[in-house]
Amino acid sequence: MRKIIVQEFVTLDGVMQAPGGPEEDTSNDFKYGGWTAPYFEKADAEAHDLMSKWLKPTDLLLGRKTYDIFAAYWPTHADIWPGIMDVTKYCVSTTKVESEWQNSVFLKNTEDIMKLKESEGGDLQVIGSGNLAQTLFKHDLVDELRIMTFPITLGMGKRLFAEGTIPRAFTLIEGKITSNGVTFVSYKRGGEVETGTVGEKIF
Repeated sequence: MRKIIVQEFVTLDGVMQAPGGPEEDTSNDFKYGGWTAPYFEKADAEAHDLMSKWLKPTDLLLGRKTYDIFAAYWPTHADIWPGIMDVTKYCVSTTKVESEWQNSVFLKNTEDIMKLKESEGGDLQVIGSGNLAQTLFKHDLVDELRIMTFPITLGMGKRLFAEGTIPRAFTLIEGKITSNGVTFVSYKRGGEVETGTVGEKIF
């Protein structure tokens, strides 16, 4: 069975919309596209190393909007992300069935995703693809989370977690705080959510 890893840039208030640039996603009059850029320009070497590790070549599972953004950009910038042209790009869409971007495969629904997850092969990495990520959370298909949290709040925009997300606990795999306050945190599934009553002694 293949692991599904959801990797996202988010703000402190959970916004994930248009982290890469002003024109990336302006839906609902979003005005803050490119909010990660100033932080990456000042990122330290350790952060770059961790980002390179997280972007090692692996098959991608993308929603249609993110797929279209990637297909328009990466074929002419493949030197920035080595291996992006060689991996399989799985696009989940009810309307899109073909593309000139090499190694693209199109899925129609959650059942197709489940069959893909149960097949032989390497990890499947989800980047962006907010609607797809929420569908994966609702159907309990996420094995790992890689969250890069930036020290800003936007007060508007699409958020990573929405109503319908199944309660699940996660266990920390690794974490890093950059010199400019961005946290890189990786989690794996940890089972069911446990509850209780906090006693007088918290620590």
